[in-house]
Order: sequence, then C-alpha cells, then structure tokens
Amino acid sequence: MTTLSLIIPVFNEDDAIRPFLDRMAQLRSQFEVELGSPAKLEFIFVNDGSLDNTRSTLEHLCRNQAEIKVINLSRNFGKEAALSAGMHHASGDAVIPIDVDLQDPPQIIVEMIRRWKQGAQVVNAKRVDRSSDGLFKRGTANLFYSILEKIADQPVHAHVGDFRLLDRQAVEALNQLNENTRFNKGLFSWIGFKVAEVEVVRPPRENGTTKWKPTKLWSLALDGVTSSSTLPLRIWTYLGASIAFLAFLYAGALIVYTLITGGDMPGYASIMVAVLFLGGLNLLSLGLIGEYLGRIALEVRRRPLYIIESKEGF
Repeated sequence: MTTLSLIIPVFNEDDAIRPFLDRMAQLRSQFEVELGSPAKLEFIFVNDGSLDNTRSTLEHLCRNQAEIKVINLSRNFGKEAALSAGMHHASGDAVIPIDVDLQDPPQIIVEMIRRWKQGAQVVNAKRVDRSSDGLFKRGTANLFYSILEKIADQPVHAHVGDFRLLDRQAVEALNQLNENTRFNKGLFSWIGFKVAEVEVVRPPRENGTTKWKPTKLWSLALDGVTSSSTLPLRIWTYLGASIAFLAFLYAGALIVYTLITGGDMPGYASIMVAVLFLGGLNLLSLGLIGEYLGRIALEVRRRPLYIIESKEGF
C-alpha cells in the first residue's frame, strides 16, 4: 500500500482547518488515481502551541477520522521545529509539508505525485507569481533569494517554500540532521537527490491571518544566511586585510611627507572620519560574529528541537 503523508503545522488556525480538509476531500480521488491502488493518506497536524480552539478542533476530528493524527507541542516552538516534528512522525512513502491556509494549492499535489512516480525524489513547488504577497514582502523575498544564491555553500532553490514532495529516502536523510537552528528550505536543498519542479501561482490566503511578522521574517532570513554559508565571516577577513594594507600605505606617505617637508600633516577631520569609519566596521563585524556565536551556543546546549505534550491518532 502506498502511503502519502501530509504534514500541516498549525498555530491559531481553528478557522482554516475544516475548509482545508474539505478541499482535500474533493481532491482525494485524484490523489488515489495517481498513487495507484491501494493507497492511503495520513494528515499529520502539528499543533505548535495554539492559544485558540485549534487543539480541541483537531482532537475532535482525530477521534472521528482515523487518517487524521495530531501532535501537540508543549508551547510555540516555531514552524521550522513543527515541520521537523511532523517529519519524524510521518510514515508515508512520500511526504508533503503544506500550509493549512490553502495558499499552497492542494491541486498541485496531483502533479507532484506524477513527477514522483516518474522518478523524482524531491518535487519542488516553485512560486512563479507572488502577486498575492504585498509589495514589501515581494521585494524582500527577491532580495533574500538573490543574496542567498550568491553566498550559499549549497544553492538553495529560489522561490520554493516548504511546500514540496519528499520521497521516503529524502525524509530519512532530513531526520538525520539534528541541528537546533533550522532553516528547512536550506536543508531540503542540501540533502540533494533527484529534483523535479512544478510551477505554482500562490493564491491569497482564504482563512485567518498570517503569523509571519516582519521580525520573524528577519530572524528566519538571518537563520537562512548563517546556516547556509560562512562567507559573511570571511568577508571581514578580506575587508580587514584590505584596510590594513591601505593604512600601511597611508602611514608610509605620512612618514615620507614629514621627512621631506619637516612639517606636520594637518587633518583632524580626516582622522575623525577614519576613526568613526573603522569603529563602525568593528561594531558591525562584532554583531555579525555575535549572530554566528549565538547559534553556536544553541547547538552546544543540545536542547531538544521541540517537546511533545501529547499525541492523538498514532
């Protein structure tokens, strides 16, 4: 029997759960045709410390539908941790992380399964139209992916979110990665395997409101850069060496000027500019080192990525 696991992290998404399941019920027959007979679906909802009625709604649905499974985390650990919890508990031959708000179009799953059956082990859903996002989010997303493409040690698939199909072998590889500061989009690319791509036009959110505030997006972007590359640290080595070389040249010029003319070199303003410039660079480099050091501290503590309070349906 071929099993398809859908991992759905939720945080205060009570209004979106039933519409999501209704849409899945409408598409179920198409999924089963592509999967072949016999086929089985499992819905793994990871309740990431919701404060509304999400938990009670999920547990009620779980008691009435055997294919629905619920993982309740002890608090809000964030989407990256919730996805990891789902990955560790998914039993499917193919696993698909998907958002409950229906911005990840469920009908695309049919094409994903088709590509998987053709031999792809990772099937990415690439966003070709982000008009449903605001101007600010579109601009920052384009900037982020362009920077990451240039500095990442292993290329990260641009404009591909968590919505993708992962073969069982790919899921097992992901489950071996135990870092605490997780940037799943980077990890999905890092594991390799045979990759295929389907194009997606992301529709507006149908229920609820986004939980991604600018501060969280900024934190995720920093995690993405620091976990994907050490180039930002090496840049300061090159920059420091260049500035030191120029400083030696300038010092030599001052010595020669003094020996030839016998006079002092005026330049209070230039000295202040140099001091402030170098001081700013030092503070900026210390901040960057601090970002990496803070993430190292998280790894050294070896705390669990998430804590499960209870499970239903397993």
